[in-house]
Amino acid sequence: MSTTTVHKSACILCSINCGINVEVDNESQKIVKITGDKDHPTSQGYICQKATRLNYYQDQERLTTPLRKKKDGTFEAISWDTAIQEIADKLVKIRDTHGGTSIAYAGGGGQGNHMAQMYAAAFRKTCGTPYIYSSIAQEKTGNFWVHGKLFGKQNVAYGEPIDEAEFGVVIGANPMQAHGMARARRVIGEIGRDKNRTLVVIDPRETETAKKADYWLQVKPGRDAWLMSAMLGIIVQEGLEDQAFIQAHTNGFNAVKPYFMEIPIKEYAEIAGVPYDLVVEVTRKMAAAKTVAIRSDLGIEMSLNSTLNAYLKRLLFLITGNFNKKGTNHLVTWFIPLIGHSRDLGEGGMTTKVTKAREIAKVYPPNVLSLEIDTDHPERLRALVVDSCNPVLNWADTQAQIKAYKKLDLMVVVDVAMTETAREAHYVLPASNQFEKYESAFFTENFYHLRKPIFPPLEGTLSEPEIYTRLIKAMGALEVDFTALREAAQKDKENPGQGIFQRAFMQASMQHPELRQFSAVVLRETLGKTLPDGADSAAFVWFAAQMYASKYPEAIRNAGIEGKGAELGNIIFDKILNSPSGIKVSKHDYSKVWDLMKTPDKQVNLHIPELLDDWLLKLPEVLENQAALEREYPFNLIAGERRTYNANAVIRNLEWAKTDKEGFLKVNPTDAARHQLEEGDPVELTSPTGSIKILVTITDEVQEGVISMPHGHGLNYGKNRTYKQVGAMPNILTAAKYCDPLAKTPYHKNVRVKLEKVLEEEPELA
Repeated sequence: MSTTTVHKSACILCSINCGINVEVDNESQKIVKITGDKDHPTSQGYICQKATRLNYYQDQERLTTPLRKKKDGTFEAISWDTAIQEIADKLVKIRDTHGGTSIAYAGGGGQGNHMAQMYAAAFRKTCGTPYIYSSIAQEKTGNFWVHGKLFGKQNVAYGEPIDEAEFGVVIGANPMQAHGMARARRVIGEIGRDKNRTLVVIDPRETETAKKADYWLQVKPGRDAWLMSAMLGIIVQEGLEDQAFIQAHTNGFNAVKPYFMEIPIKEYAEIAGVPYDLVVEVTRKMAAAKTVAIRSDLGIEMSLNSTLNAYLKRLLFLITGNFNKKGTNHLVTWFIPLIGHSRDLGEGGMTTKVTKAREIAKVYPPNVLSLEIDTDHPERLRALVVDSCNPVLNWADTQAQIKAYKKLDLMVVVDVAMTETAREAHYVLPASNQFEKYESAFFTENFYHLRKPIFPPLEGTLSEPEIYTRLIKAMGALEVDFTALREAAQKDKENPGQGIFQRAFMQASMQHPELRQFSAVVLRETLGKTLPDGADSAAFVWFAAQMYASKYPEAIRNAGIEGKGAELGNIIFDKILNSPSGIKVSKHDYSKVWDLMKTPDKQVNLHIPELLDDWLLKLPEVLENQAALEREYPFNLIAGERRTYNANAVIRNLEWAKTDKEGFLKVNPTDAARHQLEEGDPVELTSPTGSIKILVTITDEVQEGVISMPHGHGLNYGKNRTYKQVGAMPNILTAAKYCDPLAKTPYHKNVRVKLEKVLEEEPELA
């Protein structure tokens, strides 16, 4: 009789990373059941339907050997030693011939696969490249840039505690479906039942969250900047701002105020498509509320005026005094920062060589990647390493990307499966998946969860830390004798609490400064050898614990972790290693949370002249520039909707989705009647960059002239390298140059298209 074992882990399908219990059949080594982990400090047993079917993530076609592309375009299997050495030799040649900036790295781990980034950073240093094109730069860099201006550093993070607020506002987000906050559906339900609390949703679609809201402001797609400007105009013109808070905690309000005194509120409400009286009512209630928290997401981050949207949203809670107190947006810390801080252009900040796209938060925007490759510029990109990412499917302008990749001298993809992007590569390296190694997510607030492997690595695969360590060594870097550090690590294990390894590591770093850029690899090769089997790649967490302990000792003790001095970091590390459900690493007192500000005077700098003068005052020009495009392409496509069963294409097993396997296009009934469409009919969508065919579903969830399709479709499914595409690829329709002028985030929520009914299915071309 077969028995089962329950393992604790976390969901990998969204940024919340809810804790899960994974029950595995000991004989077949198959996942038989997934439930919520009640011991998890943040999710507390809550999971959604997507996590319950993560067994399909484990059960999908995998890569089991390195592959090399032949001249005829097919792939051949090669050994790991051959793959590593050939790739290393080619990278060294490209670096030494054209410079490190001719090499780029793309990707970086999705929603829970971040451990590799510590090793990828060392690999990029070996290549001599600063370029990391990250998916987070396709969404959040406008936010990060604004944080740099407001709070002093781009990597200052804050929370959005809708669950604690009297008045919650959700803008361009759908927590009922997309989560983005702990226990999302449970929290939204609790707010709906509480007569003393208010929930406002601002969204073009009648989302699942909008249906639960007290107020739904159905803004027109891309018009959020006009709506938020109108709300700020009401606050300022009616004197509803919190003067005491502004005087105590901010600079620059008197410079900002005149801009919003001049806002024509009725006109802007009309442009936004929201009744003026409703805008006034909601804004006055928000300004009068004791605590307000605002949550936003891709609906305004991948839309027209995205960086301006980021600024206006923050002004809404800042000038009403809803910041850094319980129940409001407040500063938090990440145990391991996922991003950094980049100097702005006027301060010597870095840009790409061809398009001059700016570095923000130490990452670069995917929208310019193809433009940096497909050019005759002498400093163009010539080599690309893609890790745990599928740009061909998920980044803007699929066709431009494929064309550009063919111009590369070297393209390497590290992934668990033969993705659409992997097919374009010269080499494909098979990685162990997230249940086969120690892994974690870095963007959890005041919390950290180191997940232990549930299964052994699939034969033929390697973890990303091992892959990058091998590449670094094969490129001739890190030729160092680690014997002394290994001995110190072993002595430290035998004599805990004496700081033997800590002293040895710091001494080695001072004597050999060149080792600092390889610190993760050094720790893996030394301290890592004393850790439990397979945990060597988590050795860098020890260093993160030391750094965190030195910065936030009081907040750590507030979370119930006792210890003093350097030993506190060791205590945190031990707790992390021995806490299968993760731990709360800190709890910041609201009276001291202002210490997390990075401005010299700990004040918020409200005045960002670039956004006020160059964007806010020029909003009328945005409408004028859009008018011609809208006449030729009358539909606004919201590309990338999150639905019941779609998840960033991380699961390449069609059986995981119980519904909407094809990814239907949502069409308003009036538009359907005008085009003589019935449920399930195929239509063709055409944008300036291409065309796709997709099946429709008819719903009044979307406005007239607005259509919506999900992300994560258009994948090629199959086995034994025989594939069939299911659903449509949204990024056939998107354009690399159609993006935010500052952060270069794509306008995926404002893709202009034509819609035509497909009268007859034409035979597919071979």
